[in-house]
Formats: sequence, structure tokens, C-alpha cells
Amino acid sequence: MAVQQRRVSKSRKGMRKSHLALEKPTTGVCRKCGKPVKPHHVCPHCGHYDNKKIIDVE
Repeated sequence: MAVQQRRVSKSRKGMRKSHLALEKPTTGVCRKCGKPVKPHHVCPHCGHYDNKKIIDVE
């Protein structure tokens, strides 16, 4: 089992963990209703995708 030989500095630890930050989810705008929607997903507000009615939303 590996055992660390020296203490890892705060700077080195921070550089290693710099890639673990959360990213904002990408969103687009629905062409029909103008509300935010995930790319390549049916709009949950109006039920359209690529200007075609896919599902009925109440």
C-alpha cells in the first residue's frame, strides 16, 4: 500500500483539485415559448422540439 513520504502543500492540493469544480449546465431557448430548455430535449413547458409538437403538456 502506498504511503505518502511528504506532506502535500495547500498549493499542490489546490492545483490537483482545480478540475473538480462544478460547471453550469448548458441551456438553450425554446423557439416556440422562449423558456430555457436543455439542448436536444423536448421543451417541458410547451412540448415542442425542433418546431414540432411532440408531447401534450397540460
